[in-house]
Amino acid sequence: MPDEVLLRSRKFSVARRFVTRGEATHPYDVILHPGAVVILPLLSDGRIVLIHNRRPAVGRELLELPAGTLDPGEAPAVCAARELAEETGYRAGRLTPLLEFYTTPGMTDERMRAFVATELVPGDAAPEETEEIRVVPSSRAEVLAGIADGRIVDAKTIATVLFFERFGAVRGG
Repeated sequence: MPDEVLLRSRKFSVARRFVTRGEATHPYDVILHPGAVVILPLLSDGRIVLIHNRRPAVGRELLELPAGTLDPGEAPAVCAARELAEETGYRAGRLTPLLEFYTTPGMTDERMRAFVATELVPGDAAPEETEEIRVVPSSRAEVLAGIADGRIVDAKTIATVLFFERFGAVRGG
């Protein structure tokens, strides 16, 4: 049975999927997402470029890595370069794939691709009109302390930073 689309929004759709278990078919609502990227921008002195980002869904400002949703047909690396420049003003001389993961597989098919951005060149940010963003370069020790003490609660930031700190080398593609 095909998905029944319940809602189409600018960035995602909500669909009712029908799952058959034995003789019974059950509805299962899912969020269909085009995918996203998260960027770990590293300055030449080793600091990480974080952003304070007002998140209406949780009603507060979060400290996180820059990130964004893929446009239709957009390659993840192109999206990563675009989002980094829009949200922080930095342009990356080099973008290296780090890892891929599903953000919340119990309710969405959103697949996130993480990149490390290096050889950064500063410039002017151009956030979307609905975004409230402040750039916050932070030492790696400050970022790890923020994860440990709960100041950083954004899952994509936690996963990307801890993966990078633990494994350091690239894996994804």
